[in-house]
Amino acid sequence: MKAPTRFTRSFVIATLALLPFAAVAKPVPANGKLKVFILSGQSNMVGFGQLKGTPETMETYVKSKPQEYGHLVTKDGNPVVRDDVWIVNISDLAKPKKGPLTVGYGASEGHIGPEYGFGFAVGDRYEDPVLLIKSSWGGRSLKHNFLSPSSAEYPKPKKDGDMGFHYAEVLRHVKEITGDVKKYYPDYSGKGFEIVGFGWHQGWNDRIDQSAVDAYESNLVNFVNDIRKDLGIEKLPFVIANTGMGGWDIPARYKAKVEKLMVAQLALADAKKYPDFKGNVAGVETRDFQRSREESPSKQDYHWMRNWETYYLIGKSMAEAMAGLLSSDN
Repeated sequence: MKAPTRFTRSFVIATLALLPFAAVAKPVPANGKLKVFILSGQSNMVGFGQLKGTPETMETYVKSKPQEYGHLVTKDGNPVVRDDVWIVNISDLAKPKKGPLTVGYGASEGHIGPEYGFGFAVGDRYEDPVLLIKSSWGGRSLKHNFLSPSSAEYPKPKKDGDMGFHYAEVLRHVKEITGDVKKYYPDYSGKGFEIVGFGWHQGWNDRIDQSAVDAYESNLVNFVNDIRKDLGIEKLPFVIANTGMGGWDIPARYKAKVEKLMVAQLALADAKKYPDFKGNVAGVETRDFQRSREESPSKQDYHWMRNWETYYLIGKSMAEAMAGLLSSDN
């Protein structure tokens, strides 16, 4: 399925990234190769955007904002199923869940994560089919679980809880899936694939720990560099959506700690600070996507109040930022 129009919306890479660059996405002609994107993080990449009930679930948004979200449902009101975007979801699951992109690839069949908005946007951008590999787990920190080898010396991780275990798991999943694409994506043509980009939305477990906050920026720099090294893709485009839960009005008692982490996440897109990341790392400011408890189906601050629109916009904005990074190559 291809949408009748491609998105051409400008996107400023990050409010705090000090990078005065706006990207306009253009359709990318087919070259026959499957386009692979990796999405990783903790529970908010797993996804708790609620589909049904009130208020502000997908069920209510498609009715209250039909111009923005009406294209996501059929004439009968059922969620659209993409036939050009496939997903393999290994988030908090005993075994991978795979299939054409639609709703239900979040924390449960009743939720979405950022993969939903991301997948619709990149699916519209590419004429070739798209494969999303979603490798995310709730309650894991960059300081410990996702810690990459350049940040610390540690024994080879063997189980959940070992330092660096989930860093290793992301790599294992990507290599396993791309090593046997047909097994995970039955419609694969066999004409080859390209790992196009990596999306990261994580940080709650770090932002509640001052030592993790202090080390976050350097740990994330190492994470980006190590992922690229271990996948053998020197300039693999990275999009980092900061952990903006709470929005712009963070309570004073932990405001400094939380905001330091959010700024650290976006700092990697600062070309003056990190010239090696110029044009290949983008940041997404997510605080504008915060919705109030009153206009959301839950009071779970740490899960964006389970607001469906929030998760959709995070994913869509990550895709737009990714398009900005890739536009110069296409």
